[in-house]
Amino acid sequence: MSDAPALDHADAMIEKAWGRPIAELQKAAPRLPVEDPMLRSAMHHRSHLVVVSNSIAVHQERLHALTRPGHVPAFYDLDRITASASALRTAHAESNTALQMIRHVVDARELVLKAEGGPDAERVRAATSRTSQAHRPLGLPTGQPTPPAPAAAAQHVANRR
Repeated sequence: MSDAPALDHADAMIEKAWGRPIAELQKAAPRLPVEDPMLRSAMHHRSHLVVVSNSIAVHQERLHALTRPGHVPAFYDLDRITASASALRTAHAESNTALQMIRHVVDARELVLKAEGGPDAERVRAATSRTSQAHRPLGLPTGQPTPPAPAAAAQHVANRR
């Protein structure tokens, strides 16, 4: 028993956002990291969700084996039961976090697509160009390349022990 509903929900969100089947998107994501970084991010979080779903399945099977009906656990089994239950809860929390990250990436993609044609398009383009430009001194025209930073000798730092 895996955490299939979370994985199915993630697949449905990704397929709806990109309009293509998940198998096709899995093939395209590694090839298009520059063209569509949001797809790459969504697929990265989906692969983490797959790993966590498998972990959930393993912990559930172990917990069911330790607490099967008609079985009285031995004293030393109590620590194993507690550890398995704790690991299962942690895996479920990681699953929910991965699903939430995919939801955030899909929502961000939708907002970017809306902003491309809407009144906020200029702000999005300006913010994108600001983050991708190199820092340049004030007053330097944008047509000129940024001068290299002068090399300075590293100052000696005394050991303070």
